[in-house]
Amino acid sequence: MKKNKGKAPSAAEKEFVFEFRAGKHSCVLRVPLQVPVQENIRDLHGRLMLLHRIPCYIEDELKASLSSFIEKETIQDYDREAELALQRLTAGDVDVNQLTNAWTRSYVETTLEHARPEEPSWDEDFADVYHELIHSPASDTLLNLEHNYFVSISELISERDMEIKKLQERQAAEMDKVMHELGNTLSDQDVNAVASQHFDAQQVLENKWASELKQVTGIQKQEYQEWVIKLHQDLQKSTNSSKINEEIKVQPSQLSEAADSGSRMFEEQPQLEESFTIHLGAQLKTMHNLRLVRADVLDFCKHRRHGSSGAKLRRLQTALSLYSSSLCGLVLLVDNRVNSYSGIKRDFSTVAKECTDFHFQCLEEQLEEVQQVVLYARAQRNSKQKDQPEIPRNGGDDKSKNVERNPSNILPGEFYISRHSNLSEVHVVFHLCVDDNARSGNITARDPAIMGLRNILKVCCTHDITTVTIPLLLVHDMSEEMTIPWCLKRAELVFKCVKGFMMEMASWDGGISRTVQFLVPKSISEEMFYQLSNMLPQIFRVSSTLTLTSKH
Repeated sequence: MKKNKGKAPSAAEKEFVFEFRAGKHSCVLRVPLQVPVQENIRDLHGRLMLLHRIPCYIEDELKASLSSFIEKETIQDYDREAELALQRLTAGDVDVNQLTNAWTRSYVETTLEHARPEEPSWDEDFADVYHELIHSPASDTLLNLEHNYFVSISELISERDMEIKKLQERQAAEMDKVMHELGNTLSDQDVNAVASQHFDAQQVLENKWASELKQVTGIQKQEYQEWVIKLHQDLQKSTNSSKINEEIKVQPSQLSEAADSGSRMFEEQPQLEESFTIHLGAQLKTMHNLRLVRADVLDFCKHRRHGSSGAKLRRLQTALSLYSSSLCGLVLLVDNRVNSYSGIKRDFSTVAKECTDFHFQCLEEQLEEVQQVVLYARAQRNSKQKDQPEIPRNGGDDKSKNVERNPSNILPGEFYISRHSNLSEVHVVFHLCVDDNARSGNITARDPAIMGLRNILKVCCTHDITTVTIPLLLVHDMSEEMTIPWCLKRAELVFKCVKGFMMEMASWDGGISRTVQFLVPKSISEEMFYQLSNMLPQIFRVSSTLTLTSKH
């Protein structure tokens, strides 16, 4: 047994003796224990059973005897220490004033009523001010100012893309000339040198634009926050609030005209949607809203530059609920690397950079913090596994090897969260890790991706996220192997599992009404969509309102 580092030097070693019979034989188990015992009794009991090969029918008796022995010896040890402390106090070996000061300090530090009040941070003050202004006549001004900042960033990104495109075209022409001269006046080394020069030039250009975008977004965020604080102070100090309100109401039209005149028009993509109202629960039923939507997952994040009424209303709703108990979440399926370099993660990062986040850290900074947390959690888990006896786990070898090979990666079913105020309809994004098994047709209700959805719904219940969007097929795009039977089987599995998780919600949050949106890729046909919409009420047993909305 290892000594605990924080253990008092007066710890005594006691021998635990346990007698039992195994058939006709009388056996005696003798184990030295450090009293007081620092580890969990259940763990100690399990270790004794495993190491000494104790028969299973002795398990309860051993546990009772061990618990009684530890309790008895611990009480005696504390009594001995208490007697020695009283003797030192009586003999004058301990300063009474020093002892009372230590008791007072410990009481003050552990009692809430004596704790120092926390100083409000800038983020908390800004959140309170913004929440008050967005629910005032100044809301239109705030939204239009954010839209103007978004337009300026979009124009800067367009310039960057155009410059990078011109550089790539020029480099492609140069490479074609070099390839024509290959073998005549140029060698393979010359081609490699030109390719290296092209790569370096692209890196320099991309770094230049990345630095400029970071600087511009930082200036925008500082200007916006200072303007919001100043506006709030003016509204509080001003005696003629009606004049300020008139100025606030005049500004939106001017800003909108300026934004619309310099922005290009975008047309809404065709979208299919069906909505259902269901009641779940054994005795006390809770009403929930379900939606089946055919759209791209990033459509819930992208802003529209044309300032249409629908887009403006969605943006207003997102802003109004930013600091509320009605947040909106989105499940994004990602690989096991915590970055934004490839696939859907890169596309999402591009969308997140199109508009400055005035309330939270940028996506890259949030991912860096997540990476540090992942490394810390992995180190803690590995240290605990080393302290425990090795127990064979069926099917866990591949996962453990993968973690040991790259501890910065996450496992399938695990997820990390990013917060955003600059997305169209989403406040929180759950980055759920899935592997290639999600594209196969043989996953079960115990698959890590399904259990990840359960944990995500549990987080939604504990953190006031009342609307969550889930990829119904656990994929964001379709492939050839995803046939109609494959889609129906996968949808049935996810529908049934989510229904079970939603019935558990009553025990998690006390039965709060929520909205769950099931998202299917755009490439799914209308016929397939309506087959899925017919399946949903059969599984959830819809008995109330059914509405159909089709947007073309």
